[in-house]
Amino acid sequence: MKLKIIGAGLAGCEAAWQAAERGIDVTLCEMKPEKYSPAHKSPDFAELVCSNSLRADGIYNAVGLLKEEMRRLGSLIMTCADEHKVPAGGALAVDRGGFSKAVTDRIKAHSRINVEYGEVTEIDPGENVIIAAGPLVSDKLAESISELAGGAYLHFFDAAAPIVSAASIDMTKAFKAARYGKGGADYINCPMTKDEYLKFYKALISAETAELHEFEKNNKVFEGCMPIEVMAKRGEDTMRYGPLKPVGLDNPETGEKYYAVVQLRQDDASASMYNIVGFQTHLKFGEQKRVFGMIPGLENAEFTRYGVMHRNTYLNSPGLLDADYSLKSNPNIFFAGQITGVEGYVESASSGLLAGRYAAERLNGNAPDILPPETAIGALSHYVSNEGISGFQPMNVNYGIITPLSERVRDKRRKAEMVAERSLNIIEKMR
Repeated sequence: MKLKIIGAGLAGCEAAWQAAERGIDVTLCEMKPEKYSPAHKSPDFAELVCSNSLRADGIYNAVGLLKEEMRRLGSLIMTCADEHKVPAGGALAVDRGGFSKAVTDRIKAHSRINVEYGEVTEIDPGENVIIAAGPLVSDKLAESISELAGGAYLHFFDAAAPIVSAASIDMTKAFKAARYGKGGADYINCPMTKDEYLKFYKALISAETAELHEFEKNNKVFEGCMPIEVMAKRGEDTMRYGPLKPVGLDNPETGEKYYAVVQLRQDDASASMYNIVGFQTHLKFGEQKRVFGMIPGLENAEFTRYGVMHRNTYLNSPGLLDADYSLKSNPNIFFAGQITGVEGYVESASSGLLAGRYAAERLNGNAPDILPPETAIGALSHYVSNEGISGFQPMNVNYGIITPLSERVRDKRRKAEMVAERSLNIIEKMR
């Protein structure tokens, strides 16, 4: 049996791997390098563009649990991520280039995966296909998907944070530390006094943003990837309770406490580049250099990538998709990745893992064994297919969507432990 997969991002690569490992001949279609989306630059697969962090790695955190479930289910993405991780405190962060190259090499080396380059512009409703084209799906393919989905699309903005050269950061003003000392001195921290913060805040809320394209003019911003200037306009202290919160970041040498702290996270294995954490932005490039240069330590920062903003597209999945990520109206067509309404790199890869697994089971003549919402990975698929949801928005994995324990547990740590134990027991039985 044959399966076509559109898109070689994290979800598409994971889906291709899972299906091929189950004996399915896969054609993986990728439009790069012939055509690039507004956010992609590398010809390699599974390109990370918004942040190099795959977030918390402990299994008593929802996304950490999801990653451990994926590891036990044979995830290609997690294997490559673990092999290319870089220091990031309690988070899993990777060398983006090394990670993408590793995924690309393994996909191309698999005997059952054939890669076809070029843009796919339409979907044949008679094909066995997984659409993992991503939230930056090309316009022509978007039209074909819209026909399949009955026009039930939603849109939101996504934004990428800028990256600066490590050598250009003034370390006489910045210091290395992780919040509460967790994981070692993995972040560069740029501290601010109240006066410095207020001057930065006023400059940020009055800075000039890039001109909006026609498709961007509904001004809808997804909460999980909010531009820093939009956050700032919500109130003078909003950033200090978000990415600039100073708690747990006292100076390790002097013990000094600060009014606000900007953190920078390592972006590559050689630690030559750092991502400004939480600074997704739609400011003009010149304004980014001017305003972000007001941050102590970044006065002469060299920007290796400015922040950018682009449209992300996703399905109004409840009512359209089943819990196996297949289209209710045409079950031989599956979707995977952020286009389904799962938010985040890890969540996208997890949907590809299940879509590839479920599609392979169906092509092999078996009914898919659906992972239940007692697991983190199953909870995401049940969330996007839940017809009872009103005002559907993309969702990161969280304990709120995982089926609660049958007993009430007051201690949060113990409750998280019990949820993880229950989940991993289920995963072990369904590997």
